[in-house]
Amino acid sequence: MGENNKKENAAMGAIERINLIADEGTFEPWYEDIPDSNPLGNEGYPEKLAAARAKTGISEGIRIGKARIKGMETVLGVCDAGFIMGSMGYVVGERVTRAFERATKEKLSVIIYCCSGGARMQEGIVSLMQMEKTSAAIKRHSDAGLFYCPVLTDPTMGGVTASFAMLGDIIIGEPGARVGFAGPRVIQQTIGQNLPEGFQTAEFLLDHGMIDLIVDRNKQRDVLSALLLAHSKQYQKKSSRFAKKGKGAAALVASNDTSKLLSNEKTPWEKVKACRQKERPSSLDYINNIFDAFIELHGDRCYDDDRALVGGLAFMNGQPVTVMGEVRGGTMQECIERNFGMPMPDGYRKAVRLMKQAEKFNRPIISFITTPGAFCGIEAEERGQGEAIARSIMEMAGMKVPVLCIMIGEGGSGGALATAVGNQVWMMEHATYAILSPEGYSSIVWKTNERAEEAASAMKMTAQDLYEMKIVDRIVPEFGCTKVEEIKPVADYLKKSIEEFIKAYKGMSGDAIEKERYERFRKF
Repeated sequence: MGENNKKENAAMGAIERINLIADEGTFEPWYEDIPDSNPLGNEGYPEKLAAARAKTGISEGIRIGKARIKGMETVLGVCDAGFIMGSMGYVVGERVTRAFERATKEKLSVIIYCCSGGARMQEGIVSLMQMEKTSAAIKRHSDAGLFYCPVLTDPTMGGVTASFAMLGDIIIGEPGARVGFAGPRVIQQTIGQNLPEGFQTAEFLLDHGMIDLIVDRNKQRDVLSALLLAHSKQYQKKSSRFAKKGKGAAALVASNDTSKLLSNEKTPWEKVKACRQKERPSSLDYINNIFDAFIELHGDRCYDDDRALVGGLAFMNGQPVTVMGEVRGGTMQECIERNFGMPMPDGYRKAVRLMKQAEKFNRPIISFITTPGAFCGIEAEERGQGEAIARSIMEMAGMKVPVLCIMIGEGGSGGALATAVGNQVWMMEHATYAILSPEGYSSIVWKTNERAEEAASAMKMTAQDLYEMKIVDRIVPEFGCTKVEEIKPVADYLKKSIEEFIKAYKGMSGDAIEKERYERFRKF
């Protein structure tokens, strides 16, 4: 990390951090009167606590209470590394637990700035029990449909990492922050491993799918207030123009006549080739041109952040939605980084994580599909490609929120189907969707790969074919768009159509939405 970054992300005490993040004069501290604990009768521990209080000006390793961030009310907690390394003993665990219990009762979001060396050694096993207690309280808060966002600062280690620091709906890292369960010295002394450069940093965690995004300190107020707004009830007021009672897919039938806008000039094989052009707009191109803002969220919280499949939180006229889609890449370097738009199991697990988050917060899901198929290879099989696709299909089928799937390019086999289980499935007029590639079909059916063009026609893989077969519900006109610079008419059409889709499901119960989706696929 450069010198400038070191200065920008230097250690910050709890009082200073609260003054930076909270609206002036709004922080109301909670639970300052919890008595000290010394369960092991540790000599010198009371004196150590007194010294930490004199040094930091706070009574324990975390200050927590109610505050406002750009007017948005929230519970705000800040750990202070100056207080015995921000370690978690009974008082820290009790403050966090009580704060989550109160937040659940008052229906408040929670933001905690995590900074800790881990469990507090002076309190032994009692310190360890705080991990269970805080995690259980977070589970109840989550089950109540409430939002929690931990911000990982330098350092966040040990028992705090293995409890409240890593259980957020959206997890933010500060640039260069050290984050990990076992410290580097413990790893090296215990098993003798040589650790790579950048190990256990926020950037390392982002690359390995453990956190959603990294935000510079000077932008955190803006990002946190936007997240609080997206997860509040206030956005419903901005969506009041939508009908109070929707009728689902039936309400969209009347607006589905696009015949006058479509062109049938391309043959099936020409459409296959057109879908494979790197100039063709990607999911990110559509997301950035349709929605007012987009916050990309990263990682499957398990192994990796698969860049072949992107997703996150987007806004349309104040309406938060969850969006996702494959990206192949423009340059050769980007194509390699994004695996040519072929997701690994980690990509599908990221999609499931984001969809479950959408369901928790009652957000519509918009899925853009353009992939040759799921990646096939040793590492994909080692990490369970089949299970990941099956899990994505199953979870998507059961979503209690409306799901719209839009085929924008090449829809390849189960890899495309994994994120295409929608209440409505739309298809760009020159997109394709098939059991496998024409080359693969030709090779299997005719024992040669030289009849791919013929296979493209025989497979009935175009939007027109699939609309006629009632596999897709709408054909989206492309208005001659073949590259990003020409995307505006298509994006405008899709924005209006997506607004209509959201309106059609407004007021429908989750059970009714899921039942409609089940019946859509049950008929095939």
